[in-house]
Amino acid sequence: MRSRSRKWSPDTVAVRGGLARSGFEETSEALYLTSGFVYETAEDAEAAFTGDVDRFVYSRYGNPTVAVFEERLRQLEGAQACYATGSGMGAVFTALAALLGAGDRVVAARGLFGSCFVILDEILPRWGVETVFVDGPDNEQWKAALAEPTAAVFFETPSNPMQELVDMEFVTEQAHAAGAKVVVDNVFGTPVFSQPLQHGADIVVYSATKHIDGQGRVLGGAILGPEDYIHGPVENLLRHTGPSMSAFNAWILVKGLETMRLRVEAQAASALRLARTLQDHPSVRRVWYPFLESHEQFELATRQMSGGGTVVTFELDGGKDEAFKAMNSLEIVDISNNLGDSKSLITHPATTTHRRMGAEARAAVGITDGVLRLSVGLEDADDLVRDLTRALG
Repeated sequence: MRSRSRKWSPDTVAVRGGLARSGFEETSEALYLTSGFVYETAEDAEAAFTGDVDRFVYSRYGNPTVAVFEERLRQLEGAQACYATGSGMGAVFTALAALLGAGDRVVAARGLFGSCFVILDEILPRWGVETVFVDGPDNEQWKAALAEPTAAVFFETPSNPMQELVDMEFVTEQAHAAGAKVVVDNVFGTPVFSQPLQHGADIVVYSATKHIDGQGRVLGGAILGPEDYIHGPVENLLRHTGPSMSAFNAWILVKGLETMRLRVEAQAASALRLARTLQDHPSVRRVWYPFLESHEQFELATRQMSGGGTVVTFELDGGKDEAFKAMNSLEIVDISNNLGDSKSLITHPATTTHRRMGAEARAAVGITDGVLRLSVGLEDADDLVRDLTRALG
C-alpha cells in the first residue's frame, strides 16, 4: 500500500485503511479463501512457526483478508491492535478470558445483553472468577465495588436493551485505581457515535454482525486494545481455541465498513424521529433513546456520544399480550432478535434475547413484559412512522 502523506479522516480510512493489493492490482479487496499456506522449503516452515519471519501459516491463526478487516477497523477505532473473531460473543468471551483466571474479580454493569450476562453470571464463576454486578448509571455503586483490587471491568454503554449509560471517564478512573482493565461493548454506541478508548477504556469489543455488516449477511466480532494484550493473551486464546473469522465474512465486513457511517447516521436520524413519535403515543408508557431530552442521562449521552444510535426501546401499558399484538400487526418491521440491520427489526427481549437472565435479573434492569426493542433500519421514516402507529392502534 502507498504511504500516507497526511492523517486521513475516518471516511477515507473506512474506504482505504489497511488496503493491501495482490500482484494483480485489483480495485476491490482480494478474497483469500484458503485454509493454509505453503512454504518454499522446510526451513521456511520452521522459521514461520518459530516466529523468525512474519507470514501467514494457517487461516485459524490469520488470513490476508481478515488482516485487512482488522487493520481497517483498528485505524477507525484508533487502537494499537485488533483481532477478529467469528462472532460478537466470541469477542466478548475471549476479551474477558484473556484478562481473567481463577481467583480474579470482575465488576460489571447489571444491564447487559443476555449472552453477556450468562458469561459473567454463569460461565466465568464456574472457573473461579468472582463477578460483582452494579447498576451501570450509579457512580457510587461503581466506586464502592472498585474499592478493592479488581482484574477487569465490563459494561455496555448504552446497554442492550434499556439504553442505560455508563460514565466512561468516571468508571475507568476508578477501575484503573483498582488495577482493572476496562472492556467496553460498544455495539449500541457504534464505531460512528462512540469512541470508548478516547474516554479512558482499555479494550473495545464489537459484534461486527451489527452495524459493521449491518445488512444481515454474516457473523463477526472484533477485539481492539493494546498491542501486548491483543498479540499476547488474546492471540494465544484465539489461535488455540479456534473462534476465528472466516475470510469470506471478513471480506463482507470490509465492504460494510465503507458505507457504515452513511448507513448508521441515516438510521439514527430515523430512530430519533420514531422515538419522538412513540413518546407521544397514548399506548406507550415510556421510551428510552439516549438523544431524547426525556432520557435521564441525556446530558451524559450528548457528552460522550455524537449520536443516539439506531435502537429505540419502549414499553407498552398492556404487557406481553399488547406487545405481541403490536409486533404481529407490523407490516414493514420484521420480528427478529438481531439489530443494527438495514431492515427495521423488533424484539421482545423478555421472551428472546434476555430470557436466560430470569425474571428477577430482568426486573433489576427494567425489562418488563411490555418492553420492546426496535432496531431502526434504512426504510423511509414516514413509512416506519405509519407502520408503528397503525400497529399500536
